[in-house]
Amino acid sequence: MGLSKGLREKRFKTRSVAGTLALGETLAEILRPPMLVILRGEVGAGKTTLVKGIARALGAAYEEDVTSPTFTLVHEYEGPKVHLFHLDLYRLETEEQIAVLGLEEMLAEPNALVLVEWGERFESVVALADGEIAMEHGEGDERGLMVRWKV
Repeated sequence: MGLSKGLREKRFKTRSVAGTLALGETLAEILRPPMLVILRGEVGAGKTTLVKGIARALGAAYEEDVTSPTFTLVHEYEGPKVHLFHLDLYRLETEEQIAVLGLEEMLAEPNALVLVEWGERFESVVALADGEIAMEHGEGDERGLMVRWKV
């Protein structure tokens, strides 16, 4: 994994959708462009909700404008200090399909923050990763998150 050395780690727990959205503000302080972060978690774990909170905190989009890119693969949001790319690789199956997405080109932008749902399924994405956010279901709307990133 591209995340083998010099990692910081923090754990969070949210108790509601609003709490997950609010956590985006904290994470916006941690995630410094250029950076690729893998978002891990089962379907419905809250990955897109977390992206909504991060996008809002960075001034890149209103949360209601952020939707899952499951069928389009990539959504882009432009903020005053960050170019946010939100990818969902759930429907992809091969490294060849990943190669045409242009992840390296996205990361070549100095203000790029690339958030990738289901990226852990592809070696090339893992190799580029600067961090990961693993999300787990709890009771009801409760979520546990573990954030790891390179320093």
